[in-house]
Amino acid sequence: MTPLQHNPALVPPVGTPGPVAPARQGQPAGKPNGPSFADVLGEKAGAVQLSGHAKARIERRGIELAPDTLARLQHGVDRAAAKGSRESVVFVDDVAFVVSVKARTVITAVDRASMRDHVFTNIDSAVIS
Repeated sequence: MTPLQHNPALVPPVGTPGPVAPARQGQPAGKPNGPSFADVLGEKAGAVQLSGHAKARIERRGIELAPDTLARLQHGVDRAAAKGSRESVVFVDDVAFVVSVKARTVITAVDRASMRDHVFTNIDSAVIS
């Protein structure tokens, strides 16, 4: 077996500076603006999200999502998660939210007027919050 030969094209000469990253256009060098990724992730990690379908149903049915309602929904999802639920229906006042507990995502929302004709399937728990 022959020893490897030195190829000057692959190895930079000693003492030369390494490659320099290009400067970003429109942003000064230094600390970036806004919150860090870790801060945003920490805020969003436990928050309940709304799926596109849920947003459409909430809008169409005129369901009011006040901060108090969202807090109670969040608390209900937290309680379901603590019991090991996967798919749950969380009742907040006169609204039933079908939630993927693991994904922390509201799948759909049904108000009292629409609840009469609905059957909730593939649900392993129910929470009254």
